[in-house]
Amino acid sequence: MVQGQGQRDEGSGWALALWGLAWIGGVALQLQQPDVWAGSGYAWAAAGGVIALALALGGSARPRVAVLLAALALALLGFASTGARALLRLADSLPAALEGRDLVVSGVVATLPRRAPEGLRFEFEPEQATLDGAPVELPGRIALAWYRAAGETGADPAAQPPAPLRGLPAGDARAEPRAGERWRLPVRLKRPHGAMNPHGFDLELWMWERGLRASGSVRARQPGDAERLGDADGYAVARLRQRLRDRIDAQVDDPRSAGVVAALAIGDQGAVERADWELFRATGVVHLMVVSGLHVTMFAWLAAAAVGLVWRRSAALMRALPAPLAARWGGLALAIGYALLAGWGVPAQRTVLMLAVVVALRARGLRWPAPWVLLAAAVAVTLGDPWALLQPGFWLSFVAVALLMVSQPEGDARAAAPGMAARVGAALRAGLRTQVVATLGLAPLTLLFFQQLSLVGFAANLVAIPAVTLVATPLALAGAAWPVLWSAAAAVLQALAAALAWFASWPGALWWAAAAPPWAAAAGLLGGILLVLPLPWRVRALGAALLLPMAWPAPSPPAPGRFEAVALDVGQGTAVLVRTRGHLLVYDAGPAWGLSGDAGARLLLPLLRARGERAADMLLLSHVDSDHVGGAASLLASMPVAALVTTIAADHPLRAAPIPHRDCAAGLRWVWDGVDFELLHPLPGALPAPAGTPPNSLSCVLRVRDARGATLLLTGDLEAAQESALALSAPGALRASAMMVPHHGSRTSSSAALLDAVAPRIAFVQAAYRSRFGHPAPDVLARYDPRGIRVVRSDRCGAWTWDGEGDGRCERERSRRYWHHRP
Repeated sequence: MVQGQGQRDEGSGWALALWGLAWIGGVALQLQQPDVWAGSGYAWAAAGGVIALALALGGSARPRVAVLLAALALALLGFASTGARALLRLADSLPAALEGRDLVVSGVVATLPRRAPEGLRFEFEPEQATLDGAPVELPGRIALAWYRAAGETGADPAAQPPAPLRGLPAGDARAEPRAGERWRLPVRLKRPHGAMNPHGFDLELWMWERGLRASGSVRARQPGDAERLGDADGYAVARLRQRLRDRIDAQVDDPRSAGVVAALAIGDQGAVERADWELFRATGVVHLMVVSGLHVTMFAWLAAAAVGLVWRRSAALMRALPAPLAARWGGLALAIGYALLAGWGVPAQRTVLMLAVVVALRARGLRWPAPWVLLAAAVAVTLGDPWALLQPGFWLSFVAVALLMVSQPEGDARAAAPGMAARVGAALRAGLRTQVVATLGLAPLTLLFFQQLSLVGFAANLVAIPAVTLVATPLALAGAAWPVLWSAAAAVLQALAAALAWFASWPGALWWAAAAPPWAAAAGLLGGILLVLPLPWRVRALGAALLLPMAWPAPSPPAPGRFEAVALDVGQGTAVLVRTRGHLLVYDAGPAWGLSGDAGARLLLPLLRARGERAADMLLLSHVDSDHVGGAASLLASMPVAALVTTIAADHPLRAAPIPHRDCAAGLRWVWDGVDFELLHPLPGALPAPAGTPPNSLSCVLRVRDARGATLLLTGDLEAAQESALALSAPGALRASAMMVPHHGSRTSSSAALLDAVAPRIAFVQAAYRSRFGHPAPDVLARYDPRGIRVVRSDRCGAWTWDGEGDGRCERERSRRYWHHRP
């Protein structure tokens, strides 16, 4: 009888696991849809799920069939419910007719404003909106940027007070918006739209996950255009986070340290400066600097201990509820409060839900195996937020806990060890083992999601984990009651930053790997599992071998005599890669975006690293305009470049790079791997140019021709006068299969003479979505259509990849999902 009961319990456990996986599988399947179905499609899927569930519960099916029917029902219901929620979110969109219009919006600052040199960024919940005095409907939550007055922010923001936000008085930081306040703001909005490059950050997915259905900027120009209306009803957590953030800033003198303290205390990741995030990534300690499951678990444990201590001091409380039960529920309640205060991120959600499952099971006298508890928490997370499955943090968080569960040896050496010294030694060995398991087991996921791995992460974490979890975080939390402790936490973090900088200075501290093909990624994930399981060393050695194709994937360059070109989606600017069998040319490096970043660091370098490029043989900068050279400094600082060719002046800072450089001039020609490269403009002797020469007129024009005759023409910002001169001087040399639309489709370029001389089959234009310059101009595009030239636009195509055949490949189509914008 006991044996039969155990078999039934085991069977029930596996059935629960199957049902949980079925639900998650149904949700994950819906997330792969390029387009959502009509509502009726999801209704039919839900109906199928209900029918399957009814058959499973009807009692007529055999037990195993009933289990499978229930799994099918949950998969269908997960798929249908996620699709229905996607339809509701898509319905909450900005009407296309309101894009770019001057609106007046009243609403609430819903999140902590994120400070940057250029201004503030925050999420805003509109309550009312008008266009020319008439009411209009806006999405429930939008992302806004409020920029500072132009020309008043120096190169070193820390050296002087920041300029006031446009439309606000100077010298009063309290005049700026704060979380939980109601404001009336003049704004211009657009639908979610971001750069779409291979292996790049998906801004549109990021906004979708957060329910941000429009973005825009505050258009205040003078005092009175924007008005604070007072505190909003509700939003108590947002206002509390704002007050704590203000108190941290007032207490901690160093702004960088104050930002990290705020991240640990209230989950304000936007307070951490970009340089600090880069340091944390290079040393593999990012997980410690966000409110993670470890922080929430530690807080819950301390809170439960405190509740239990207080509870045992009251006989009346003890009679009402046993102290252990009160401690568990009290610790859970306080942990939920902390997670809400910290921004309710996915790791915090997962931990709270896991704690809730454990507490609920213990309250009912049940003890589920740890993996089942983890799976139940994953189901709960996807019930609340199905798109959490798309976040790397979800998988890193759950896999980390799962790895620790399956890799623990039998028994507890700490409990068995006699004596305090032996127990301390056992605890240290257990901690070291935990770090080894986390480092090896999470390495494949880190490479899969980020194409990078900190080789000093193991050593850095041995220092950072105790410093952050046992010292800095408790001090940051206790600072809410005694603010001087925030200064102590900042001192600990400053010392830790110095140690991390030392680790990051080690040669090869950060390993970059190309994006692995699916088979290599699957092998690497399997290898990571084998490495951490308590298996024989021969099997673990196999796991290490399986990791190699993922850590160092074999490149797949073009064949000899052929090339591949990638026109990146950089917004309003230019950046093109030309790759031959053994060489890489980078034509322009995209724009700079003020003091906070540039296309080189944010778009170009991530793509180069994901492609496995470790050096560039030539950086060709067509001319000096910032939308072409804005990212060049970041590229030169982060990747070896063998040569620089450009028309920029000799005294320009980019010319100071310690690499060979020469002027761009027609007639310069070279051959790489059977592919011919030739510069066609400017003419020899044009440089150095007289003062006042328009930079566009000096644009480098490059022709690339492969062994089959497929030809690409890169034109920079060449204008009509130079186009005509070039067409007259070398008409035969201009003939090309594909060309760059000069000057982003400006009316100053794309002359009939050039188009007739080139006669391309396809032309690509790199311009921003809703470009403020009106690029590409409709009348310019009208010159291409009668000539049978297909125009590919980066704002609609994303990155465009062409190998000399066909019409090329658009990244926006290749990776399309239903949350992506379709201009």
